[in-house]
Amino acid sequence: MKYRLLAALCFCIHFTSFATVILQYHHVSEDTPASTSITPEQFSKHMQYLKDNNFKVIALSTLMDAIKQQQALPDKTVVITFDDAYINILTNGKPILDKYNFPFTIFINPGMVGQNTSHFLSWQQLKVMADDGVIIANHGMHHDSLARTPDGMTTQAWLAKNTETLLRAEEMIKAETGQSWRYFAYPYGEFSPEVQQWVRDNNFVAFSQQSGAVSLNTDVTSIPRFPASQPYDQLSSLRDKLESLPFNIQLKGDNLQTIFEQGQSSSLTVNVEVDDFEPDQLHCYISGLGRQKIEWQNDESFTINFSSPLQPGRVRCNCTAPSISEPGRYYWFSKPWFILKENREWYPL
Repeated sequence: MKYRLLAALCFCIHFTSFATVILQYHHVSEDTPASTSITPEQFSKHMQYLKDNNFKVIALSTLMDAIKQQQALPDKTVVITFDDAYINILTNGKPILDKYNFPFTIFINPGMVGQNTSHFLSWQQLKVMADDGVIIANHGMHHDSLARTPDGMTTQAWLAKNTETLLRAEEMIKAETGQSWRYFAYPYGEFSPEVQQWVRDNNFVAFSQQSGAVSLNTDVTSIPRFPASQPYDQLSSLRDKLESLPFNIQLKGDNLQTIFEQGQSSSLTVNVEVDDFEPDQLHCYISGLGRQKIEWQNDESFTINFSSPLQPGRVRCNCTAPSISEPGRYYWFSKPWFILKENREWYPL
């Protein structure tokens, strides 16, 4: 590690060939649950900030084509996405996005479209938006978590059952909007290595809800997105996220797992694939536990031994390190866990 860092310091060989950030929103409204909402006023501030600071907002398809073809995009590109087909995306969000001519994507649940016209978009509205260039993508038929295998059913049987509904949802989107991108956003952000393999087998790419920038090496079965609704909607925190760099990390074996019982997992070992930072400036935080002690195993691997057991629920580890070659910018990696109760029951949604 010291030799690699010296090379970076002396010869400045590091450069950013690809750094794209995907933002995730839900509601654009003052009258919806705060945890999934951003006010129209604050959303407008986000978009103005992107324009004022020369970020290039691109379509999700442009990003995915670049990854598929392994052709780097310009630095500081941003993709805007929404989960769930809420009507306020059209009434409050789209006019703001149209003002800046920013493309965006909506991940929808076809089985819920038009069920409550005061809350959800109709197929007619989605068709008009699709014809206007909005990408309409798959969020599962009814927003069911694929990671939660029902009692009495194997994971393989559960995923096989969901293959039909996933493909049917994609067919409905194509029939109603004319689009079929095979982009899939995990409901609740929940996934496992088995689910990721299922995504590969069905020729989809999948988007999660952990933080981090996107690179050409990003695993296309768990593409990170930064939540940008409350309480993460302040510009002070958004700035660092938009400037973040892809912290390419390799996980192996049990470190790939995301679902554990409480107390079952006590550490995380990470292989690092970037050398543009000082080891003592790498900091890792786990939700509910705070900053964690890092133990370097060798020049390219470190372990986090959790200070306390991970508590039931959605838990994330965020690791960041300031770039040597690009002052003011941070590498950012996030690892999610979904921790079950001691009796192997899932936490409430």
